[in-house]
Amino acid sequence: MGALLQFVGDWGHALAAILFAALGILILRRRAEGIEQRLLAAALLLTSCWSLYVSFGGVDKSLTGIGENIRNAAWLLLLFVMLRRGVSGQRAPMAGIAMVYAVVAGLIALQTFTDLIWHELPVTSDLHRALFSASIILHMMTAIGSLMLVHHLYISWPARERGGVALLLGALAAMWTYDLSLYAIGYFAIGRANELYALRGAMMALLAPVIAVGLRRDMAGRLQLSRALTFQSLSFVAIALYVVLLAVAAVLIELIAGPYARVMEIGFVFFLAVSALVILPSQRIRAFWKVQVAKHFFQHRYDYRTEWMRFGDTIGRSGDNVLPLSERVAKAVADITDSPAALLMLRADDGALTFEAAWNWPDEGQGTATIPAPLAALIERSGWILGIDHPPSGAGELIAPGWMRHDPRAWALVPLIHFGRLIGAILLARPPLDRRLDWEDFDMLRAAGRQAASYLAEAQGQQALDDAQRFDEFNRRFAFIMHDVKNLVSQLSLLARNAERHADNPEFRADMLLTLKESVGKMNDMLARLSQHNKGRAQEPRPLALRDIADQVARSRSRQHPVRVSGEAPLALADPARVEQILVHLLQNAIDASAPDSPVELRLSSDAGSALLDVIDQGRGMSAEFIRRDLFKPFSSSKANGFGIGAFEARALAQSMGGRIEVESRLGQGSRFTLRLPLAQGEMDRGKAA
Repeated sequence: MGALLQFVGDWGHALAAILFAALGILILRRRAEGIEQRLLAAALLLTSCWSLYVSFGGVDKSLTGIGENIRNAAWLLLLFVMLRRGVSGQRAPMAGIAMVYAVVAGLIALQTFTDLIWHELPVTSDLHRALFSASIILHMMTAIGSLMLVHHLYISWPARERGGVALLLGALAAMWTYDLSLYAIGYFAIGRANELYALRGAMMALLAPVIAVGLRRDMAGRLQLSRALTFQSLSFVAIALYVVLLAVAAVLIELIAGPYARVMEIGFVFFLAVSALVILPSQRIRAFWKVQVAKHFFQHRYDYRTEWMRFGDTIGRSGDNVLPLSERVAKAVADITDSPAALLMLRADDGALTFEAAWNWPDEGQGTATIPAPLAALIERSGWILGIDHPPSGAGELIAPGWMRHDPRAWALVPLIHFGRLIGAILLARPPLDRRLDWEDFDMLRAAGRQAASYLAEAQGQQALDDAQRFDEFNRRFAFIMHDVKNLVSQLSLLARNAERHADNPEFRADMLLTLKESVGKMNDMLARLSQHNKGRAQEPRPLALRDIADQVARSRSRQHPVRVSGEAPLALADPARVEQILVHLLQNAIDASAPDSPVELRLSSDAGSALLDVIDQGRGMSAEFIRRDLFKPFSSSKANGFGIGAFEARALAQSMGGRIEVESRLGQGSRFTLRLPLAQGEMDRGKAA
């Protein structure tokens, strides 16, 4: 393992030396004017020399620390000149920050002196150990000071031109952050630092391309620091500083406390560790930290790309356990401002906004979630986002309702406007770090509100379309019922005319009662079919004897017109109610097309895999064009008083049972409608055996 670490450390530093040397020489060959370019080339070449020395001599040589100090001094000098001159040539206030540079320079000088001495002392001496510990602490303090100066230069640089220096300063921040971590671990557990020493060269080799990209303005403009990476990196730096403070405190306690040092060190570390475990997970602390990072490291509060992707992912999430759309919309808008809860109110018919959904909002606040119609109209006209504690200046009557002002959770009201119309509003709860809304919040929430409004409007439109489709289904069933009612009216009208002549005939009266009972039963079935929860007498297809249904329908229509039944058919797989309804439609059409003395025939037969029921008449017939274009089209009929529904419904019913209807007809020669239904399983097995 030791040989492997030695190999990685030597060749990693050698690679870093090559890359930094090439980059420094490239800058010198440009012959660019300006002291910054020459200082940058010098810092790169000195970093290359330090890496090359480490690869040859190892980290335990006396000049290694001195070379690192020279490297740090070169980079700090470059930072000082960049800060002093700036990109516009204007001088920045230098009094306070110059003192910080002087302190860091003093630390480097003291560190160089310490490194020269402790290497010359015997390893076993107490002074050697004390100076070695002091050297590590000085290295950590130098890294901390350097990180502070990098941060100050970045926030002092003009915002519009930060892209040109972001990668260079980011690489330097990474270099000193690594150094800080390395020496902090080396102080507490020096045996654990060997791996970090070995990987230091590889890390430096990775930073050289980053600096090269940052020096190209055309590429640097396309690359930006990730907010998540910045937040995590600074969190890591904060933790490292915390560790350094622990180390410094431990050294001071050991120097001051004497024999009680160990007990005090343990108690102090225990107290700070428990405090960190209690404070750091707090949402308020995390929110404060995120705000400070965004405020001091970035031009804008929000990472618009990340926020928009998260917004879309939240609303577009799918699956079995996802929140309803209304709650997802409320959550998506609340996540933008880190609000822990949100209320969604939608516009009612009277123009007021009423409660629709809540995300994490307590139940006791939902019942009063209403915005009166006049206030909703004002919000619609202005489009303003309403801060509950700080209404916009010039808002006039645009003031939050009383229940919002008295609710300590209420923070901001975001209108949801779609094509100039207010469809709802989202009330955001106060974030963990309470603050006043600014222009960037307004812009972000206004855009998010419009996008959320489009999702809700689309959902409302889809719901309206579903309702329209249900009404259309109801109307379609009603049209079928009207057609059946017309047939029943024709049958009852014939019965009424015959009653005037045959009322005294007992057989006629019995037949009349039977017809009335059948008509009442059919009317009840029609009413049941109008309900979307009750499909009448329709059942799952089952083995069925078609001859029985044909005889029954023929008897009911024989009083109106001559009907003959012939042939036999095997058991079909069908629903009796639907087959009877199909046959009634086809038979009625055949009767209407036939002369009074021309009988209609119901002929049963079969072929391979199907049971056939033919309805044959010798009536007017139909043209091929009418069959192709109009026969099965709803509301298209060749009869003066026809609805054009019978054939259409008959075909739909046949298809619902896996069957179909075939038509043969010629003008003046009559028509043949064939109902083709699948055979029952037993009949199919017997057919295969035969």
